[in-house]
Amino acid sequence: VMNERISREEVVKIYDIEVAFFDELEAVGLIQTEVVDQTTYLHYDELQKLEQFSNWHYDLEVNIPGLEIIHNLLDRIRSLQEENKRLSQGLR
Repeated sequence: VMNERISREEVVKIYDIEVAFFDELEAVGLIQTEVVDQTTYLHYDELQKLEQFSNWHYDLEVNIPGLEIIHNLLDRIRSLQEENKRLSQGLR
């Protein structure tokens, strides 16, 4: 559905980020986009990630490889927390 996504141009304007930064995030797989009629779109459920990455990049000066590392570590922590929860529920 059209209203569940936002164009790259709009995202870049709203979040005041560079197109190159957006494209780099996409290239390394940190955000998922969709191209329709030569327009690149970001799904709304990706906006929170994009916002977090742009904050880390622009406010904390974390480069793209650093963003990848942080993202992977946070994913690993989340999966370990879920596994821990499952294990502790199984022991009760």
